[in-house]
Amino acid sequence: MKRLLIVLILAIFVYGPGIAQEKDSFTIYLVRHAEKVIDKENLKDPPLTPCGAERAESISRFLTDIGIERIYSTDYTRTRETALPTATLKDLEIEIYSPSDLESIAEILLKRGEDALVVGHSNSTPVLAGLLAGEQGYAIPDNIYNQVYQVVICGKEKQLNIFSTAFECTKDKGTDRDK
Repeated sequence: MKRLLIVLILAIFVYGPGIAQEKDSFTIYLVRHAEKVIDKENLKDPPLTPCGAERAESISRFLTDIGIERIYSTDYTRTRETALPTATLKDLEIEIYSPSDLESIAEILLKRGEDALVVGHSNSTPVLAGLLAGEQGYAIPDNIYNQVYQVVICGKEKQLNIFSTAFECTKDKGTDRDK
């Protein structure tokens, strides 16, 4: 009997960590990038305004106690800068995805089954949230920055929640005309 117990403990010790267990529930948070600089010379890839940087920090504080396992961003300065405070806080790398192929990133997110933050744009973030939840998603107006989309997946059930943050910028406010 003692021998059997030792073999069982050894088997759990050796093989236990290698046994993949699919997580039954996970949550994906999606946000639009924060306010960006309107720069006539660099319209394609401007950085965040001081207010945008402050909002990015606010998003990080919102997610402080949430077990984010991965962070995704499109490959733009404004989205990476929005994701950076959370990536720094959670000691995670920012993984790049294409906003032109939302079906692929949705498939990856659902397959991985991890708690994640996804930073995108006004025309892609709500659409991706809808894809993840099995609902229709629509672009949001360019002046909306305070929404956090939360998609909770539990087994086969999916729930989309939209939160409006109470963030108030204390720094120089910027505007954003680009998605």
